[in-house]
Amino acid sequence: MSLTKNMIIIDTGFWLALANKNDEYHLAAKTLFQSLENEKFITTWCVVTETCYLLQKRLGTEASKTFIRKISTGMLIIFDLKLIHCFRIEQLMLKYKDLPMDLADASLVILAEELGQGRILSVDFRDFNTYRWKNAKPFQNLFQEFNNK
Repeated sequence: MSLTKNMIIIDTGFWLALANKNDEYHLAAKTLFQSLENEKFITTWCVVTETCYLLQKRLGTEASKTFIRKISTGMLIIFDLKLIHCFRIEQLMLKYKDLPMDLADASLVILAEELGQGRILSVDFRDFNTYRWKNAKPFQNLFQEFNNK
């Protein structure tokens, strides 16, 4: 897998909003996602795991199966964390312990650092306005920008 700067990172909450018609962000997430159809999307296995768990818990087994099926079609690239990332994950979780930062969010900070950019789709506005990749660079939450228009 070749990482490119034009990829958009996607967080768990955005996937949940897309899948759940009763989610407060569903319509906005669906509209934005459709407008970005020519973009490349990327996330981590941590986010996939968290998303599948929450989809199954909130919407049933079929929702998590549909999500996995979409991954298998190649619509979403999955970034693999490596052992060398463990120390950075620990640093991030300690730095943001007051939020607190979970593994999925830490994995997305690492992904932004690997990509060299922080364009993200997330409904977690507070946390992704706080997190910094490379310790100083803010995320650009495309969903928040779209939602504020």
